[in-house]
Amino acid sequence: MRFASLGSGSEGNALVVQVGRTCVLMDCGFNLAETVARLARLGLAPGALSGIVVTHEHGDHIAGVARLARKYSLPVWLTHGTLRAQFKTLGSLPDVSEINPHDSFSIGEVQVQPYLVPHDAAEPVQYVFGEGAQRLGVLTDVGSSTPYIEQTLSGCAALVLECNHDAGLLANGDYPFSLKQRVGGRFGHLNNADSGQLLARLDNSRLQHIVAAHLSRKNNTPQLAVRALSTALNCSEDWVGVATQEDGFAWREIL
Repeated sequence: MRFASLGSGSEGNALVVQVGRTCVLMDCGFNLAETVARLARLGLAPGALSGIVVTHEHGDHIAGVARLARKYSLPVWLTHGTLRAQFKTLGSLPDVSEINPHDSFSIGEVQVQPYLVPHDAAEPVQYVFGEGAQRLGVLTDVGSSTPYIEQTLSGCAALVLECNHDAGLLANGDYPFSLKQRVGGRFGHLNNADSGQLLARLDNSRLQHIVAAHLSRKNNTPQLAVRALSTALNCSEDWVGVATQEDGFAWREIL
């Protein structure tokens, strides 16, 4: 199993997971041309995708889903709440499946486990992708951790973990107070310290990859995010990857 990011941040998100000939795209927040170009950087054509799983209805995760799915005849999986929130855009697609957020399913050779998260959306989920015993856990767009989240992510071989903001930078920055409250609230986004504390509570005995994701341009730096996660793992800072808005990150293989 291998995985890569097309880009991560408030201007667009997409991540691809591949097992054998099955390629699953998680979210698509980029326009069609940008998505095709970013896939090409990874050596992928859109027609090679097996489908798209959607986390929630916010534009930086869903803006490109409908056009990509329609042009390349890709199936889409999402929760009932997400479909209801974006029914005008996604309801007319020819191949849309509502998922139960408590039930795992398969797309070709990829096992997909959705799980519910606290975020300010209709029925938001994140995903764990698997191949046999090896699992990749993805957690972004979540305001606070829960025992259920930590149970779900324990024992993963790879993690893509939100480090959206530094609490001090957010508090002292130029965002309006209401936006600060939303971003930093329990249904907003994880800050570096919270992400580190969550990570420290997991079973990381199988962990091969850790990547900080969904970093704020204004309220965070890669250095602060990396420091928080490396401290939690008691590992070298150069072992922690960062998903950038411009480039995401290149393929990483789970052995």
